[in-house]
Amino acid sequence: MYLREIKEILDAEVIVGQDRLDVDVTCAGVADLISDVLAYVTPGCLLITGLTNPQVVRTADVLDISAIILGRGKKFSSETVRLAEELNIPVLATDYILFEIVGRLYAKGIRGCIEKVGSK
Repeated sequence: MYLREIKEILDAEVIVGQDRLDVDVTCAGVADLISDVLAYVTPGCLLITGLTNPQVVRTADVLDISAIILGRGKKFSSETVRLAEELNIPVLATDYILFEIVGRLYAKGIRGCIEKVGSK
């Protein structure tokens, strides 16, 4: 599924990466702890989070995450937006809670990065 389709499903605003909406996404991971992102989100997946600090962008870069979806109406600071622009990481923001984001994407065919701990 393309990021532009995800944008529509989630009624999301593109914060960074308007030119990258053709990114193809097949899996996603959800985390609100950097340690969980590192442990459970795999390269190429979409990261769904409420984290808004620069570390989440740096972690996404290191893990080669395809895009970041900010839930619960969260927004990045201007510093974090600049970092995402610099690292060319698409960022979308939606008012949906994380549970709803996951449900909507799962219903459209997006699957988790891993199914259970230890299967990475």
